[in-house]
Amino acid sequence: MKDFMHFLESRSLVILDGAMGTQLDKRGLMGRGRTNLDSPEAVLEIHREYADAGSDALTTNTLTMNRIFIETHDVGVSVREVNEAGVRLAREIAGDRLFVLGDMCSTGQLLEPYGEYTEDQFYRTFREQAEVLAEAGVDAFIIETMFDLHEVRVALKACKDVGSLPVIVSMAFATEANGGRTMMGNSAEECARELADSGVDVIGLNCGDLEPLQMARVVSILRSAASLPILAQPNAGKPKLIGGETVFDMGAEEFAAGLRECVGAGAKLIGGCCGTSPEHIRALAKDKDR
Repeated sequence: MKDFMHFLESRSLVILDGAMGTQLDKRGLMGRGRTNLDSPEAVLEIHREYADAGSDALTTNTLTMNRIFIETHDVGVSVREVNEAGVRLAREIAGDRLFVLGDMCSTGQLLEPYGEYTEDQFYRTFREQAEVLAEAGVDAFIIETMFDLHEVRVALKACKDVGSLPVIVSMAFATEANGGRTMMGNSAEECARELADSGVDVIGLNCGDLEPLQMARVVSILRSAASLPILAQPNAGKPKLIGGETVFDMGAEEFAAGLRECVGAGAKLIGGCCGTSPEHIRALAKDKDR
C-alpha cells in the first residue's frame, strides 16, 4: 500500500480525478449503485480515461454504497460485494502508479432530532463500509459531498477507528457568503476547526452550489482556520435544465482557470465533481509542470 500523505507532502500540487456519476449517465447507466457489478467495463473505461488525463489518484465508484443508503434506496446490492468491486476496478487501472481513494458519502438520512437515526447507527454503517474499503486495499478514504458537520464527524471517527489510513473530508457548501455555509448552516471555519481537532488529514470542499471561482473564497477561509492540506473539487459550473436534462456546461479551460484561483488561495489537491470529464482533468494536469 502506498503512502498517500508522504506523496502529498512531496508535491506542490496533486491532481485527483473528475466525476464518475455524470460520466456513467452519458453512457446510459443511470442505476449507478449496481454499475460496479453489472457494467464493470464502463467503470474501468472511466478510470482509465482519468488516469490517462493526468490524475494522481482514482476515486472508487462507491460514493453512497453504505448500508443505510443501500437499504433505504432499494439498491439491492451487498455492501461488501459492491465496495470490494469498486476498489478492484480502480486498482486495476491505478496499478502501483496511482493512488486509490475509497469514496464515502452521506447515508442520505438525518440524525436525531432532525431524523430517525441515532449516532450509533450512523457510526456502525460508516465503519462497515470503511472496513470493507480498507480490507480491499485503498490508500486513503475520501468522505465527500457532506453538508452536515455532525454526520461527517461520525464518519471520520469510523474511518479513524478502522486503522491508520489517511482521511480526506470534503464538505459541500451552499454559499460562499457569511463565511461559507453548508446547507445545514455549518460555516467553513467551524468545519475546518472541528474536523482538524477530530484528526482529519485533509480538509476541502466539493460539489455544492459554488462555481470554481467562488470556491476560492472558501478555500482561503479553510486555509486560515486549519494548518492542513486543502482539496477543491467543484462542479463544471452550475447545473442547467436543458430539454429535461441536467447539464453542466463549463468548459475545461474556464474550469481550470477557476481552480488556479483555488490553488492561489491555498488548495493543494484539485479535481472535479459533477459534470467534469477527463478533458477538465487534463486541463488541470497541465498546471503540475508550471
